[in-house]
This record gives sequence, C-alpha cells and structure tokens, in this order.
Amino acid sequence: MVGHLRLIALAAILAGCSASSPQATAPGLEPILSTKSLPASMQGVEAKRLFGAVTRGSRQAPTPFGSYAKGCFAGGVQLPETGPTWQAMRLSRNRNWGHPETIDFIKKLSAFAATQPGWEGLYVGDISQPRGGPMLTGHRSHQMGLDLDIWMLPPQRLNLSRAERENLSSISLRRANGAYINDNWTRQHHQIIKAAAQDPRTARIFVFPGAKVQMCKDEKGDRSWLRKVRPWWGHHYHFHVRLSCPKGASGCTNQVAPPAGDGCADAEQWVHNILNPPPPDPTAPRPAPRRELTMTDLPRECVSVLQAE
Repeated sequence: MVGHLRLIALAAILAGCSASSPQATAPGLEPILSTKSLPASMQGVEAKRLFGAVTRGSRQAPTPFGSYAKGCFAGGVQLPETGPTWQAMRLSRNRNWGHPETIDFIKKLSAFAATQPGWEGLYVGDISQPRGGPMLTGHRSHQMGLDLDIWMLPPQRLNLSRAERENLSSISLRRANGAYINDNWTRQHHQIIKAAAQDPRTARIFVFPGAKVQMCKDEKGDRSWLRKVRPWWGHHYHFHVRLSCPKGASGCTNQVAPPAGDGCADAEQWVHNILNPPPPDPTAPRPAPRRELTMTDLPRECVSVLQAE
C-alpha cells in the first residue's frame, strides 16, 4: 500500500512535466520486457522524471542494479554537505547520494587530498540522485551510486555557504582543446588522481587527454595505476572516478576492464587526433538523437527501488 501511494505521489509530481561518460551494457540482467508489468503511474513516463522526483534514498539494503548508464540503486547514503576534508557542491541538485562504498571512498580520498600543499580537502561534484537512475539534466552515467566527480579547484576553505556552492566555479586545466595541460595543473593534481587510481575499488578515472599524457611523462615510479586513468572528452573542470561493483552485488554489471598496459600510447593518439582533426565528411550520416530511457530499459529491481519507503 505504501509503495502504491508513493507511485501516486510521483505521478502527481510528474503530471506537469512535459551529456557524458562512456556507457556500459548490462548483459545477464533481466529488463522489464513489457509495459503490462509496469504500474500504471510509470507507463509512458521518462525514467529520469521518476527518479528525479525522489528526494531521499530508500530504506533497503545498499544494492546497485544494472549498469552505470542504465541502472539504479537501493539504500543510498547521502554524503554530508560538509565534512572535515570535503564539501559537497551544487546542493540544489540533490546529487550527493551514493553507495556506502562511494561515500567511504570520498572520505578517504579527501583526507589524502588535505595532506597536499594548497589543498584543504576536496570539492565534490555530482555523485548520484537519491536512488540513482537517469538524471533530469547532465550525465548519462552516475546511475548506480558508483560514479563521482571531483572538482579540479583546490579548496582553500571548507566553510562555503550554500549560495557560494551554487555560484563558485571550478577551474579548467586544459589547453588546446584538451591536448595539453595549462598553468593550473599542479603536482598535487597528479598525486590526488594517482591516489584515487590506486584505491582497489576504482575501475576507471576519466580525465582530459592532455592530463593523462602529462601524468605519463611525470610518473617515475610504479606505473600500473595509469591503466585506470582513461582519456575522455571534457573532464577538465573535474575528474570522474568510477568504482567497480561491490563484492557480492550480483545485479550490478561492471564496465569491461581497460586494455592491458599503462594506456599512455592511447592517450597520445587522442592528443594527435585533437591536434590533427580529420576533415568533415559531408556524406557521413548524422547520429540519431538519443532516446530517453523509460522504466522498460532498466532492470526490474528499479521499480521496487522507486516503490520502496
């Protein structure tokens, strides 16, 4: 009965309602194959509007379902707005929710960052919505509470007001459209990204190509962690950490592991392509517009996640 009332409330909220990291598929998970199995209040509604209307996590065991770009999660934990070595930014988005492993990761990485000269800790950007799922705006990933964005701006203080957190901007570290770093890049950025990559829970870190190339040049010790740092478009105002599925989370699908090696040659190829873009092909077909996800695209468990108290 409670779940039914929750759906009615969601439907009422939605009645007036009329970019991104690499995606992963979720083989083996059983999606909802027919709208006949969906509650009436969910039929025909974009999933982002259902998940975007929920303001808190569910009272369930913490569990991710699906994949990073087609999923949700139960039992989400909210990162406190301010901690001893971090502040959550853009609080109006209500995206400072994640799996408990993600929250623990942030606390530990921010404590390390606070040991770096000029850094009081970390400014934390988007993690996930309270129950994950597709977002109303922005990311196509961040759906299972296992993705997080860390600002490139070194925090000078950790007592920002809510208004300051809405209006303060991070800094860009790129030059030449991401082929190179600029003067904002520091050894501390290298060390913090390295610490994030060395955490065994980390699957990938996305950063602009020039930063990966610079880290490859500067790293003189163990280079194995560089495999996890992958070049991707954007990611010059923040770097994006993706954690692996927690142990025992059978309904969660990991992204395919990065290729063997440190990935430095691949990053150099990205830089070459940025500096030497191919001429446009007027005969190339235009990409089809992305279709908005509905509940039929997500694992069956995501219906229960929305219905739960």
